Order: sequence, then structure tokens, then C-alpha cells
Amino acid sequence: MHLEIPLPWFQAWWAFLGLFVGSFLNVAIHRFPLEGESVSHPRRSRCPSCKTTLTWKENLPLISWVVLRGRCRTCGWRIPWRYPLVEVLSAILWWLAASQWNVAQEGWTTQLGLCVIRTVVLSGLVVATFVDFDCYEIPDEVSIGGIVLAPLAVLLLPALHDDTRLALWLTPGGLAPVSHLGALTGCLGGMLAGAGMLWGIGWVGGRLYGRDAMGLGDVKLLAAGGGFLGPGGVLWALMIASLSASVVGVLNLLRFFLLLRARARSRGRRPGLGRSLQVARVAGRYVPFGPYLALGIGIVLLYWKDISGLLRYG
Repeated sequence: MHLEIPLPWFQAWWAFLGLFVGSFLNVAIHRFPLEGESVSHPRRSRCPSCKTTLTWKENLPLISWVVLRGRCRTCGWRIPWRYPLVEVLSAILWWLAASQWNVAQEGWTTQLGLCVIRTVVLSGLVVATFVDFDCYEIPDEVSIGGIVLAPLAVLLLPALHDDTRLALWLTPGGLAPVSHLGALTGCLGGMLAGAGMLWGIGWVGGRLYGRDAMGLGDVKLLAAGGGFLGPGGVLWALMIASLSASVVGVLNLLRFFLLLRARARSRGRRPGLGRSLQVARVAGRYVPFGPYLALGIGIVLLYWKDISGLLRYG
């Protein structure tokens, strides 16, 4: 059975649903790092500043932020840009997940299942990204939750690994749809590959620099991602993450260097270029890696078929 409604309508409806889920993701991002709070307690959303419980009119995604002009109606606290940003980002990611629907392929329930799993994973990556930016840590609810969810998801929906070579190799005939055993092996292989590669990089970095080079939260996040991507996919996710983090790291170093030089000039000082560069390297060193892992995992999750096709025929 094919999709019974036009794909653009389904994408729009799915993105609209993602907008409301983005409001829930904001709650998770705010509460996960806090002790004594969870996404279910307290039950109602409230202002982080004055703790006033929000009415439904103040809790409409994006609309409430615009109507309230970015401030709490009770205390006037300025609502960070992160709140509407997460809601819009969630809607965009849900639309991208829905755009992967293959209208020419049979199996309506399989296609819907793939769409649901992709949106769940992408939503978790959004939470991990913004918590890591704020607190330099990745919540276990996302990383360990993904490690638990991945094997269960592939057992229910082996099609998640239809493009994983390890899963195809263990499937009779070597063609999709893959078997349950092939899908589960691809899942576990991806988890081991993701955790192993990142742990190995951290171990080598620790030996070379005498300090922790990789957080355990990053290792767990890539292990969870590998469960959905397989060994080949998680390798590409790590490559994308490393490249993007390197570019941002260089730009961050340059930013601190220019700030130091500008501050020195404003104070009438002339520190050497080497000294400014050394201080900028120390200041720019602390860049959370989780957001870039999330970027790599998200890209491969959505476009692995295209990436693997380029590798095979490019």
C-alpha cells in the first residue's frame, strides 16, 4: 500500500507535529542537567526565572514567543533565542525525515516506521546538542537510551539496516530486505565500531597530551548512533563530525586571537603574536564534540543511501 495522501501534505503535517515536539525538547534540554527534575516532573511547564506555571496560551510553540515578544508575561524574563530555535529546528528535521519517504516502494507500515524512528533519533540528537553546548555533557537519557533503543528498533524494523553491508552479508542472497539476524548484527557492529573508534582516539590523545581527550558521553553517543547506522555509517558520521569540529575549532581559535589582539590594542599593550596565539589556543580548546557527532549522525541517518551510492559508483 502506498502513502494515501500526497507526500507534500504528509511532510507539512509531520513538520507541524515536529514543531510541537520541539516545545517538549526545550523542556528536556532545560531539565535534564538539573537535579530533582525530569521531563515528567514538574508536570506543567514553568518560567525558569519566576517559576510561574505557564498557561496553554503561553506554551504554544513559536507563536507564544512572538506574541510575548520574547519575555515572560509575569516577571519579564527574556526568553532565550534557543527556545524558538529548537522548535523551528525540530520542525525542519521532522520535515527532512518525512522527505525520505519512498513513494514508489511498497510497505506503508515499514516506511512509516522508518520515519518515526528517524524523527525520534533526530530529536534525541537535538537534545544532546544543546545540553552539551550549555553544560559540556551529554545526558544519559539520550546516549544510553539510544543504546537500548537501537537493538529493539532493528528487531522490530530490520529495514533500518537494508543498506548496511554487514547486515546484507549475513542475509541469504545478500540483498534487501535484510534478515533480523543481519540487522541485529549490523546494529551491534555499529555500536562496537562507534564506541571503539572514539574510545581509541581518546586513549591515544590521553597518552599524547596527558589529559582526557574524549569524554565518555561522546563515546556513548556515537555507540548509540552506530546502532542505527551500522559500522560503515558510523565511520562516516565520525569523519563528518571530526571535519566540522576542526573547522569550527580553527575559527574559534582565530576569534579568540583577534579578540586578544583587539583588547591589547585598546589597553595600549603590544603582546607578542606567539603569546596571543598560545592564549587563544588554550581558550579555544574547549569545544564540545557532542554537537558535531550529532551533526554527523543526523546527516548519515538521513542520507546514507546517497552516501553509499556515491561510494559504490562515484
